[in-house]
Amino acid sequence: MIVLKISNSSEVVASKVGKFLEFLTPDSVDQSAVEDQVIKKMVENLAAEGLKGEIASVNGLDIDGSDLAIHEGLKVRKHTTF
Repeated sequence: MIVLKISNSSEVVASKVGKFLEFLTPDSVDQSAVEDQVIKKMVENLAAEGLKGEIASVNGLDIDGSDLAIHEGLKVRKHTTF
């Protein structure tokens, strides 16, 4: 299993749509939008290489160094099979 944590979603959204619009959107929307685009591209690239599997975006899970923290309300936000 591979876990990917995106930590600069607000900056990415700001660079794509501008600081003003980024200011108007909540960070959770920024995070979801960036995760959705990353998942889309990863599925395309992995499937093109002939790999099969699943990818998910999960809320309530956090990585801190070598520690994995599970928070109350753990939920799969998006799941895709490729």
